[in-house]
Amino acid sequence: MRIPSTSCLCPFLVCLCFIQRSYGTGHHVPVKVPSKNQTKLPNGETEVHHRPKRGWIWNQFFVLEEHLGPDAQYVGKLHSNSDKGDGTVRYILSGEGAGTIFIIDEVTGDIHATKSLDRERKSHYVLHAQALDRNTEEALEPKSEFIIKVQDINDNAPKFPDGPFVASVPEMSEVGTSVLQVSASDADDPTYGNSARIVYSILLGQPYFSVDPKTGIIRTALANMDREAREHYAVVVQAKDMAGQVGGLSGSTTVNITLSDVNDNPPKFPQKNYQLYVPESAQEGKPVGKIKANDEDLGINADIKYSIINSEGANTFSISTDRDTREGILSLKKSLNYERKKTYTLHIEGVNTHTDPRFSYLGSFKDTATLKITVGDVDEAPVFSMDYYILDVYENSPSGTEVGSVTARDPDSRNSPVRYFMDSKEDGVRYFRIDESTGVIRTTQPLDREDMPWHNITVMASEVDNPVLFSHVPVTVQVLDVNDNPPEIATDEDVIVCENSRPGQVIQTITALDMDDFANGQRFSFALPNQLPVNPNFTLKDNEDSSASIIARRRRFSQLTQELYELPIVVWDGGEPSLSGTSTLTLRVCPCQRHGKVRMCQGKAFLSSAGLSTGALIAILLCIIILLAIVVLFITLRRSKKEPLIISEEDVRENVVTYDDEGGGEEDTEAFDIIALRNPAAAEELKFRRDIRPEARKHCGPAPSCRSPSVEVDEVDVHEFIKQKLVEADMDTSVPPYDSLQTYAYEGQGSPTGTISPLDSTRTHSEQDYNYLEEWGPEFQKLAELYTETHNVGWMCFYS
Repeated sequence: MRIPSTSCLCPFLVCLCFIQRSYGTGHHVPVKVPSKNQTKLPNGETEVHHRPKRGWIWNQFFVLEEHLGPDAQYVGKLHSNSDKGDGTVRYILSGEGAGTIFIIDEVTGDIHATKSLDRERKSHYVLHAQALDRNTEEALEPKSEFIIKVQDINDNAPKFPDGPFVASVPEMSEVGTSVLQVSASDADDPTYGNSARIVYSILLGQPYFSVDPKTGIIRTALANMDREAREHYAVVVQAKDMAGQVGGLSGSTTVNITLSDVNDNPPKFPQKNYQLYVPESAQEGKPVGKIKANDEDLGINADIKYSIINSEGANTFSISTDRDTREGILSLKKSLNYERKKTYTLHIEGVNTHTDPRFSYLGSFKDTATLKITVGDVDEAPVFSMDYYILDVYENSPSGTEVGSVTARDPDSRNSPVRYFMDSKEDGVRYFRIDESTGVIRTTQPLDREDMPWHNITVMASEVDNPVLFSHVPVTVQVLDVNDNPPEIATDEDVIVCENSRPGQVIQTITALDMDDFANGQRFSFALPNQLPVNPNFTLKDNEDSSASIIARRRRFSQLTQELYELPIVVWDGGEPSLSGTSTLTLRVCPCQRHGKVRMCQGKAFLSSAGLSTGALIAILLCIIILLAIVVLFITLRRSKKEPLIISEEDVRENVVTYDDEGGGEEDTEAFDIIALRNPAAAEELKFRRDIRPEARKHCGPAPSCRSPSVEVDEVDVHEFIKQKLVEADMDTSVPPYDSLQTYAYEGQGSPTGTISPLDSTRTHSEQDYNYLEEWGPEFQKLAELYTETHNVGWMCFYS
C-alpha cells in the first residue's frame, strides 16, 4: 500500500488523531468519505455494493515532547472495518519505539506514549500497524505504515558556540564602525512558532558599543574613543528566543574588545634644553651620550628618527636611533680638541617616521630640543706628524747607517718633551734601533734584500713627565737592492740529446736566474769558457734576449758509446758592476721517439705518456705479485688434491682408468715402440726392461745405419701377440699394481694399395738432404743450420 506524503489511505483502519499542543489538547477527527462500493439513491438511501469498503484517511499523529504527567500520554486510535466490536480483532504495532515507547491496546487500538520524548534527539518515529484475526491469527488487512511526529516546545535556550569572543577596532573610529558579528543557535524547531527566533541585545558595554538585534553585528556607538585613555572593553551580548517576548529563554556571551593604536600622538621631548660633558679623549665613532623623545603610541606609530639640524653640531657629531629603546645615540664624527674648541651647541629634532594623514589636523608630528656639549680637557698622548712612515736603506749597508726619523709632539698646552722607543715584542728590534730624543732610526746589522726585502716596525712615543700615556705609529723600511748575486742557469735537470741529432740542430734553449732586483728588467749574456779548448760536440749561441741555445756540432750520438756529456756555460748579468757565474750542464744521450716534438728517453717517454708516477708503478707491481701468488697457491692446492683411482659406478666407461700422465710426443723414444706391434718377431729381439738400467749396450753407427733388427720375420697374428703381452704383464712383479690400456693402431692386412702410414717404416729418421736450404737465402739460414746439425749427428742405440 502506498502512503501519500500528507495523508495515508488505508482500506481497513480508522485513525483517530489526537493532537496535543502546548496550549491545549485537540482531536483530529477523521473525515468519512463516501466509499466507492456505495451509491446514493434519490430517496436518500444508500445502495451497498458487494465490493469491500475502503479504509479511512487520516493525517500523521502528533505527540508533545517533554510530557511530565503521571499517566501515559494518549497518541491516537487505530480501527479496522473488520472490527465488529466483539473482540475477535487483535491490533499489532511494530516499528521504531513499538513496545518500549509506544504501546497499543490490542482490543481497542488505542496508542499511548509511555516515556517523555525529546524532539531535539528524535523528531519523528515510523511505525507499522496490522489487524489480525484473534482466533486464526490471519491478517485481516495488509500492514499499514504511519508516522508519529514529536511536537516541539520551547525547552532550549540560545547558545553562543564560539564564545567568548575577542575583537579589536582602531581607536578614534567613527560611530557605526563594525567590530564583530556574533551568532547564537537554538536547538528548538525553527519552523514551529517562535521557539528558535532569536533577538540580540547589549547587557554590558554601553554607551561605547551597540549590537544589531537581528544580525548580531557589534558596532561602535561613541566617537573618538582614545586608546591612550582606555584600551580594553568587555561587552556582554544577550541572545533571547521567542522574539524577545516575555517568557523566552536567553543566553549571553562576552566580547573582549581592544582599541588598536593609530598614530595620533606626536613625539615630545621631556625638556627643551639638555647639557652633556664629553672629554676630548673620546674616540671617533663611539657613543658619547643619549637623548629621548616620548611618544604615547605603540609599534611603528612610535618610531622616531633623530637628526641634528644645525651645521655646527652636524659637522662634529652624528645621531642615530636605537630600535629597541627608541633613544637617540650621539656619537663623534671628528675627534675633539679642548685647546681649539671648548663647547658645542646642537639642535636635535625627533620626527615620527609613519604618519597618518587623517590626523594631520592635530599638528606636525615632530619636536625639537637643544643640547649643549662641554669639551673636557685631558692629558693626551703625543701625536706623530704622520699616520705612517715609509723609509728605505740599501742592503749590505754597515751597522749604524741612518734609515730615517719620526717626529711626535705633545698636543697639550704644556708641550712636554717626548721620548721615542720601539716595541720590544716585534722582530724589528734585531735590525734597527731608535734614538730616544731625536727619533732617528738606524740599522744594527747589515741587511740582505734577498733574505727580507721589507721590515715592519712600530715606533712608540710618550711624554717624559707622564710615560703612562703613549702613542704608536707603523714604520715600514724597504731594503734597496745592490748587485751582489751572480746569475746561474735556470735548470737542474739533464739536457736530453737525441742519438739522431744533426750538426747545427738546437738541442735546448736555456735561460738564467738572478736573485737581485733590476729596475729595468734582467739582462743576461751567455758564452762558453775561454780558457777551455773548443768543444767538438756542442757549441753555444747567445740569442741576445737573456736566453741561449745549445747546438750540436757533429752527427749521431750513441748512448752505448757515451751517455753523458758535461757542458760548462758562463753567464753575465747586466748590473753595475756586472757579475758572472759558471754553471755546468749535464747532457744525456737517449734514443728519441720517431714522432713528437718533445725529445726524451724512451723509458721516460713511456712513463710520461702513461702518466704514471713511481708510487703508481709500485702499486701496480704489488697487485701483479699478489695475483701471481694467488694463482701459484691455487695450482699447488689443485695438484696436491688426491683424486680417486676408481670412478663411481654411475660413470660407466668400460673399466677404463684415466691417468693424468702426458707422454713425450713424437720424440719420446722411451715410450712404447709401435714398430714392435707391426713386427712381433723384431719385438722379441728388441725386448728389454725399461724400468731397470740395461747391463749390455751396443753402439750403432750413424743414423742411417741404426735400424731395427730383422724386419723380414714372418708376421704373426696380432691377437696372439696381444695375448702374450697380457700374460707377461700379469706375471711381471716389477710393473705398477694396476692395469693399463694401450691402443695399437693396427690397420690389418690384405689392402691392394698398401698404406701411407709411417708406422710400417723401420727407419726412425729421414735420410733426406737439407743442404739445399742454404741456397734459399739469409731468411732460411737459421732453419738450414738446425736441419744440418740434426742430419750430421750420429745415433746410439742401446739394447739388451
